Order: sequence, then structure tokens, then C-alpha cells
Amino acid sequence: MKATVQDTYGPPRQVLGLRDIDKPEIGGDDDVLVRVRAAGVNPADLAITRGRPAMIRAMVGMRRPKPAVRGHDLAGVVEAVGANVTLFSPGDEVFGEGTSSYAEYTCVPQGVLAPKPAGLTFEQAAAVPMAGLTALFGMRVANVGPGKRVLVNGASGGVGHFAVQIATALGAEVTGVCSARNVETVRSLGADHVIDYTREDFTQGPQRYEVILDNVANRSLRALRRVLAPRGVLLLNSVNGGRVLGPLPRMARGRVLSVFSRQTIRVFSIASTTKDLVALKDLIDGGELTPVIEGVYPLAEAAAALDRVATGHVAGKVVITV
Repeated sequence: MKATVQDTYGPPRQVLGLRDIDKPEIGGDDDVLVRVRAAGVNPADLAITRGRPAMIRAMVGMRRPKPAVRGHDLAGVVEAVGANVTLFSPGDEVFGEGTSSYAEYTCVPQGVLAPKPAGLTFEQAAAVPMAGLTALFGMRVANVGPGKRVLVNGASGGVGHFAVQIATALGAEVTGVCSARNVETVRSLGADHVIDYTREDFTQGPQRYEVILDNVANRSLRALRRVLAPRGVLLLNSVNGGRVLGPLPRMARGRVLSVFSRQTIRVFSIASTTKDLVALKDLIDGGELTPVIEGVYPLAEAAAALDRVATGHVAGKVVITV
């Protein structure tokens, strides 16, 4: 089968190559072999490709990443299942967050997959898992609900555009922060207010927010806390930071500040489960959540797709077709 493979760390165009490799086989009784039709592109894929920040290498391999095939998000058709798989059968259309999805086939546990939303294309479905789950978990952690004022910094990006929609569906009053070219897009997603950061610094405004989701890290913690309600929750979700430790120092400062304040600064992690993917599917099926796709690239141009994500100015998601 064809797959996007890397043998060392570096810029995508220098280290990624399309190769013929062995097709994966069912390795465990809970495994599902998926014929991949589309794969979402995430900043996490870019970080692993580059091996930057350096702490990434301690997690996935010091000299080269393991596995060698990039990609997490996927949408496709079930090819075969292990002996204990009860949720899926060959021929089912699925989406989820596994490993090695920049390939014609991948093998993943059944617990990281869910039925593909019927109203979405494979490309749209592949855009949902990692970014959608991050937005969903963030809104849960902050206990977002009716009447809460929520600000999403980076509202037009992958996580941001899902967070705007989920917070709106939960009944919050949502403010989105984005560039001028994405103002109408963010407004169309349901935001009550949209701030163009090129014209206005939201941290200098009079409004206070019960929840701030920061996907960008372009404002200091001090500035963000200035517009956070006295008992508000600041969610840190940016991967931006230093070349060695990435966002960890900023996250550590946030934890320390939380100890001495009524305001809460949270770092949260996600786990891909069928239950949570189905929660996203239900929002999609109910018309409350729609992925925005800026660009679609063929598998042979996976490096170009990652380079687009590297600009930091993607409106919605970038997807690879397989």
C-alpha cells in the first residue's frame, strides 16, 4: 500500500515521502482494519514531523518517530475486524483518531472509532476527531452552559471553529477572536460577537468572560486574566512556545497562578473514545456542528498540507484524501 513515511525529523518537504509499504494486518482481537478515505491534518502531526519542540522526541523517538507513518485523524471504510470487535463490521463507514492515517490502510482499536455521520463526506468527517474532541473536552472542563460568556481566541482555526459551535449549542454567549478575513466565517458559525484582532485588542476591552479558550498564546497570561471573570476559567490549548519545552513553561505558570487566585487556569488533555466521538456525531447530525475545510490535498502532497498548517492561519481544517 502507499503511505506517507518519514525516517528522520525535519521540514515536511525534506523528510516526508510517499512509499509502498506492507499493508497492516489485524494484530489483536479488538483491532479494526480501515481502508482510509481521508485524513485530517493537525498541528500535532506537524510537531512530530519536525521533532519540535524537542520534548516531542522523548515521547515518540529520539532519532526518528515511531510509527514512521504520519497522521492521526481518519475517515474510511472497515475492511476487517478482530475476533472481539462488536461495534463494527466490514463495509461500515467510520471516523476517529488512531495512528498512521496518512496511508491507504491503518489498523486501530475499535474504541477510537465511531460511525461516520451520514451527512458528511469522508473529507469532512476526517476533519472532526482531534480538533472536535479538544473543543468538546474544553467546554466540558469549563462547565459551559446557558448564559455563560465564552471567548474563543483563534476562533477560525481547527479547534476554535468547533469550540464556537459547541459553546453556542450549549447556550453560551460566544465571542470569537480572529483576523479580518475570517470575521464573517466565525459569525456564520454562531458567534454572538466577533473581534478582529488586527484592529482591537480584546484584552483591553471592558467585557469580562466566564470562560476563555486560548488556542493562540499571543497574549500574556496577565493580559488574559485581566478580562477573565473573578471566578472564571482560562483554558490553555496552544502548542506555541519554545523550541525545547514548547508550551510547558506557560502551562506551569498557569498552574502556579491558579493556586493563588480564585480564577482557574486549566490545561486539559483528550482521549479518543467511541462515546465522545458519538457525542460529536450527534451534534453534527443535529445540525449544531459543521466542519469547515480550507483545503484538500492528495496523499502525494501531504508535505504541502502540513506546510499549510505550519502558517498558523488556516481557516478551519486541512484534509488529505487517500
